[in-house]
Amino acid sequence: MNYGIHLKDEKKALVTSRLQNVLVQMNFKSFSEYYNYVISDKTGEAVVTLMNKITTNHTYFMREPEHFYYFRDTVLPYLKESVTSRDLRIWSAGCSSGEEPYTLAMILDEYFGKDKRLWDSKILATDISNKALEEALKGVYNNSDIAPLPSAWKSKYFKKYDEESHVVTDSIKNEIIFRRYNLINQQFAFKKKFHVIFCRNVMIYFDSETRNDLVNRFYEATEVGGYLFVGHSESLNRETTKYKYIKPAIYRKE
Repeated sequence: MNYGIHLKDEKKALVTSRLQNVLVQMNFKSFSEYYNYVISDKTGEAVVTLMNKITTNHTYFMREPEHFYYFRDTVLPYLKESVTSRDLRIWSAGCSSGEEPYTLAMILDEYFGKDKRLWDSKILATDISNKALEEALKGVYNNSDIAPLPSAWKSKYFKKYDEESHVVTDSIKNEIIFRRYNLINQQFAFKKKFHVIFCRNVMIYFDSETRNDLVNRFYEATEVGGYLFVGHSESLNRETTKYKYIKPAIYRKE
């Protein structure tokens, strides 16, 4: 199985420290012995454990907020007028612990208001990490984590979980479909194309060839007029990509 993660030399110490406990717990004498175990495991559980250990799932609510403002103020008005089927398809690829798709769901609920029930706008949220997806499904966040959100959102879309945390309401949880998904799969197995794809701060892990291949597949999976959002530390090669550059980290299929 290919996961496309490009580990640079400067990451060696980090990876070693993260895997050291695995070797101790499983009584492996060397990394070579552990490597042989991973590639020979037919259940796939060993490679999942490896991926959960070496990937960093760091995100937070309203990360790179200008993306969410553009989504609310420009993308949604366009989609409201152009998607006559009222079937919105939005993909949060590399959703980590869920802050991004939950934020998008709250924006959708606020934008459409009482007309929300007329739209099929469930969000597909995928990640390669089982651990991150488990956290996302729980939807429990520290009070400090939700502090950047508008007060109206905190009162409407969260419930008190304990003294230190809140949990996302079921009405928002039910708007997200969480799935484990490997972006390096050569063919996206989706029946319909997406109007919006968020894939932010994921491709920094990939080498240029893997990145270009993934962007090409995103393009093929995007509806005409649809948008791709990437992280501000990422950019597409404007000479090779078919997407049109709109503004930093925002691209469109025309």
